[in-house]
Amino acid sequence: MSHLVSNAATDKISPTLPLTTDQKRLVDQILAFTTAHVNETGPAVFTVYGDAGTGKSVILAHLFNQLQTASRTRPDSPLAKTTNYFLVNHPEILKVYREIAGKEPHLLKKDFQRPTSLINQLAKGITTADVLVIDEAHLLLSQPDHYNNFYGENQLSSLLAAAKVIILVFDETQVLRMKSFWTEKRLEHLLAHYPHQHVRLTHQFRMQASDELVAWINDFTHSQVRPLPQSVGAQYDLRIFNDAEQMRRAIVTKNNQVGLSRVVSTSGYPSTLDGGKHYITEGHFHLPWDQYNYTSTPWAELPQTIDEVGSIYTCQGFDLNYVGLILGPPLTLSPQNQLEVHLDRYTDVEAFKRRADITDAQELTAIKKQLILNSVNVLMKRGVKGLYIYAHDAHLRQYLGAKAH
Repeated sequence: MSHLVSNAATDKISPTLPLTTDQKRLVDQILAFTTAHVNETGPAVFTVYGDAGTGKSVILAHLFNQLQTASRTRPDSPLAKTTNYFLVNHPEILKVYREIAGKEPHLLKKDFQRPTSLINQLAKGITTADVLVIDEAHLLLSQPDHYNNFYGENQLSSLLAAAKVIILVFDETQVLRMKSFWTEKRLEHLLAHYPHQHVRLTHQFRMQASDELVAWINDFTHSQVRPLPQSVGAQYDLRIFNDAEQMRRAIVTKNNQVGLSRVVSTSGYPSTLDGGKHYITEGHFHLPWDQYNYTSTPWAELPQTIDEVGSIYTCQGFDLNYVGLILGPPLTLSPQNQLEVHLDRYTDVEAFKRRADITDAQELTAIKKQLILNSVNVLMKRGVKGLYIYAHDAHLRQYLGAKAH
């Protein structure tokens, strides 16, 4: 699949994008499932599994556009006058979908909601829900979060109690926080008693990288460090840097050429959402972390963010053209070339909130380490055209075959 250079995140998941034959067939399959169950007492669930970059969001965008078009313009459809919502528990992605809604005749900005907002509206009887489409369902809260006004036990359970049909996409390798801790096994256990279908997407659409490089990333983010593959893709630019500032300059050059190119980092540096600036310093490299983005424009589309460092919270779900990734202090390589994850060096305090249902210390440690590796997986798969890497740990840089760029 060819990629056009674009400076707008909306162009990456617009319902006007052409679908492949297989993608169109899947949209039709989900629509048939939806119409078969929408007049039942419900709920019925359709799950789309797939790694980052396998086209999950563009499928949902097409699907929801067709749902709302049928609801609002086709009185003879089983979907006529149904009340449907598109949910995503990620403020930056929500901005993109609402921007898309402003361009489509049968989509309204209010159709797109955060799960907590809709759950609270449903509980108060302000609205009802027939069909719910959930993007990034691995971000749904799976325990109470009173700070964010969610008082239930599990957001998906709350939504199942209200809707007739739920369509969701899920990737357990993008689970990033304990309060939204999921696995495929936990999801399947919750859905076992409902009418349910699922499909698994495997083809990589985002990255113009070779299958070998995608497999290398998947192995790396499961603690299996191997030498980089010889073949990374004829149209893909992979570089390992000895110097973070040199990497930043290379990303700036790419941003000037094609746009949507940014430096991002794992946690492990000073970071507090207190309104002040907190910096990442690596030698001559010295830039502030992104803070909460209060504008309606996605972080990566703001011109000034070329002078910031992005995180999983601003970049998850987004396509960048080129991404420069800093692997921070929590990730080191042992003398035996084993990847080590240091929980005490992770500075994202929100990630590891306590869970009453996970009490085994060994299991808890393993989960926390995998959450950190999941964040690496998310960030490594942002770039359509290229991935640049700088590792804080000198041995890891050396092992990855760093050349002077």
